[in-house]
Amino acid sequence: MIIFLTGSPAKPHTPGTSGIGAAFAAVENLTRTLAIELGPSGVRVVCLRTAANPDSRTIQDTTNVLAKMMGITADQAEATLAQGTMLKVSPRTADTARAAVLLASDHAGVMTGAVLNASAGAVPGLAVRASE
Repeated sequence: MIIFLTGSPAKPHTPGTSGIGAAFAAVENLTRTLAIELGPSGVRVVCLRTAANPDSRTIQDTTNVLAKMMGITADQAEATLAQGTMLKVSPRTADTARAAVLLASDHAGVMTGAVLNASAGAVPGLAVRASE
């Protein structure tokens, strides 16, 4: 079993994320192509897409920099991230970990070549066509 992790910019939805978005999209494509190649050997390959986990150090550091640039508090910057999701909350690291556990479990035993969108709705679920 192989689990990749990407973020919401994999499906463009916000300015300023071109580089990381392209990298995340490449990882999601790698997920699908590896699943095709490794599936016959019984190896599942899935990807977990999350959004900014505000309790992670990387996002805290990023939020602090953005808050300073925007002249707002870090709490206000974090609230802005949450407001950008359909659920109006940001996924926490524990939420991301639980989603990874689900993907690794027998409950997802027939999932492969798929991206689980656990972004709290930062990116709407999009239908994936065979040509994607």
